[in-house]
Amino acid sequence: MIVVLDVSGAVEILLHRGKADKFDKILQEASEVITPDLYVSELTNTLWKYYTHKMLNLEDCLTHVQNGIDYISTFTDSKTIWQEAFSEGIKNNHSIYDMFYMVTARRNNAILVTNDSDLTTICKNNKIEVCC
Repeated sequence: MIVVLDVSGAVEILLHRGKADKFDKILQEASEVITPDLYVSELTNTLWKYYTHKMLNLEDCLTHVQNGIDYISTFTDSKTIWQEAFSEGIKNNHSIYDMFYMVTARRNNAILVTNDSDLTTICKNNKIEVCC
């Protein structure tokens, strides 16, 4: 089974939130965990926000970013899917960032692991399997 991990799903695991065990289990069962390369920027920015809001210290943020990157076995080059993501963003009236994850899941017949309810709905409407 191939899994696409988005940042909201990764943060659930990294910060040991409510869905952490469920999400971690599916990652452990996956033959491959993939994601668009924008994941690194998005994850780093998210942990930076935790730091700037004094919710986590610098060392923890750095550790979480590295651990989140280490979850991924393959990064999809955004240059190869941006047009499809753009088209899906228009079609679904939704953030292009999220559409990169959806397109990656669809192209790889993968399960998307996300904690994003709007993205979950869009994926389900597009017949993409989601673990949420």
